[in-house]
Amino acid sequence: MAFPELPNRLAEVRGAVEQHQRRGGWSHPVRVVAVTKTHGPEAVRAAVAAGVDAIGENRIQEALAKQDALTDVQVEWHFIGRLQRNKVRRAIGRFAWIHSVDRNDLALEFQRRVPPDAAPQRVLVEVNCSKEAQKGGVEPEELPGLLETLAEYDRLDVRGLMTMAEYTTDQQVQRQTFHLLRSLRDEAQSRGHSLPELSMGMSGDYTIAVEEGATMIRLGTLLFGGRSA
Repeated sequence: MAFPELPNRLAEVRGAVEQHQRRGGWSHPVRVVAVTKTHGPEAVRAAVAAGVDAIGENRIQEALAKQDALTDVQVEWHFIGRLQRNKVRRAIGRFAWIHSVDRNDLALEFQRRVPPDAAPQRVLVEVNCSKEAQKGGVEPEELPGLLETLAEYDRLDVRGLMTMAEYTTDQQVQRQTFHLLRSLRDEAQSRGHSLPELSMGMSGDYTIAVEEGATMIRLGTLLFGGRSA
């Protein structure tokens, strides 16, 4: 059996989520998005067998190859990596969720390419809450304007926000990042936007994200172990 420790690891994660939700005062469902980057299709099969219903991928080509090899597997696919405009055409119809819309030209490409008879593409707006130059995401101060623009696009279903914390073991720094995303979401909802989803938290910081109100956590190494080259 591939990844024999996965069921126990997933159970541990769900137990930790319950504990840290109580600590944060939350009771909403938290969805585990299992990130299978660099692992083969067997990782997806193992995750689904363990009870995971959402798979996250960072690269279009790798994701599509896995999807083509797993046509018999029922699971929801999430694209969580940075997306270039010229890859939008390949993403449409293949991912239930896009977590990384962070600029108008990318959103406009979805608006142009999603067929009018198809369901609108569910997306999250990525926000650079850690203010790191190498990271994608709209700057926090520019989020209100971007949300107003995206609200005009009927082929997009903007469902929430996403962020990544700085790579650090400093829990206070992690918490500040996740708290900022939730605050930005709350401010946007006060202006009339419906943004129920907060995709935040990875293997090294998901417990802090859960305490700050995450509804989706993106876990790879914690579930599958070290990644292949």
